[in-house]
Amino acid sequence: MKEISSAIQLIPLEHYIFLSVALFCIGLMGVLFRRNTIIMLMCIELMFNSVTLLCTAFSAYHSDPAGQVFVFFIMIVAAAEVAVGLSMVVMMKRNIDSVDINLLNRLKW
Repeated sequence: MKEISSAIQLIPLEHYIFLSVALFCIGLMGVLFRRNTIIMLMCIELMFNSVTLLCTAFSAYHSDPAGQVFVFFIMIVAAAEVAVGLSMVVMMKRNIDSVDINLLNRLKW
């Protein structure tokens, strides 16, 4: 475990922060501007991965395993999100024959 922590510490923490912010912004723009449900789910996964990267980097720099435990819970939430999201995509495809999020306005009251 010490070898991984020292290998992560070779790269400055600012680089991890910049990469994580860039990945999160790309995912956020994908969620806001794309209307395809599958691409939106992939962008949410990208945002989860950016947070995971940041938690791992901070955990390694501060030699605190709490961040890595938090990463484990993020992975559990991401797996549950994929299962629920893909089941919703399958039901959308069956019911309205499309995965476009704009076509769901028929579900309003």
